[in-house]
Amino acid sequence: MSLLESIAVVINLLGVWLTARRIRWCWPVGIVAVALYAWLFYQWKLYSDMLLQGVYVLTQLYGWWRWQDRGTADTRIRPLPIPQRELWLSLGIGAAFAAALGAYMHHRTDAVLPWLDAALASFSLVASVWAARKRIANWVLWIALDCIYVGVFLSKGLYPTALLYAGFVALAVYGWRSWNAQRASQPILAP
Repeated sequence: MSLLESIAVVINLLGVWLTARRIRWCWPVGIVAVALYAWLFYQWKLYSDMLLQGVYVLTQLYGWWRWQDRGTADTRIRPLPIPQRELWLSLGIGAAFAAALGAYMHHRTDAVLPWLDAALASFSLVASVWAARKRIANWVLWIALDCIYVGVFLSKGLYPTALLYAGFVALAVYGWRSWNAQRASQPILAP
């Protein structure tokens, strides 16, 4: 394990913990975390995940903007259910992007696990957008994705990062429970 990987693990855990607690500072912490992992994924030849980190910067900025109080007196983040149309549209776009990115990575790069890496990267982007939009379903998707990521990183011998993603699974379960409890205790407002 490199020092950079250790630092990235700690910062990523902090970012997800802040998200689960509905604390707006999760977004700038996340920007630092994705910058570190972009470099690590490049070194490990997980190019789809490296590219994903660049897109994550945009979703981090979007999330930070979405979670601003915009002058209202009540600054609590209210988790929301995901409308069926948004759910299926998001998953369809994720699948199409996974197929296109997987084909490119398979034929044009020396990426390891190009198809799986592309699918994980694509659906991680979907989960990130859902989180920025305060959709409770983001946690369920993160649980599934992070479980698969644990296996990928174990297969590559990236044990600290595998442990990080196992921690992400636990934090995603916590986030799902926390957001559901928050939603149940307060009236739902428009996003």
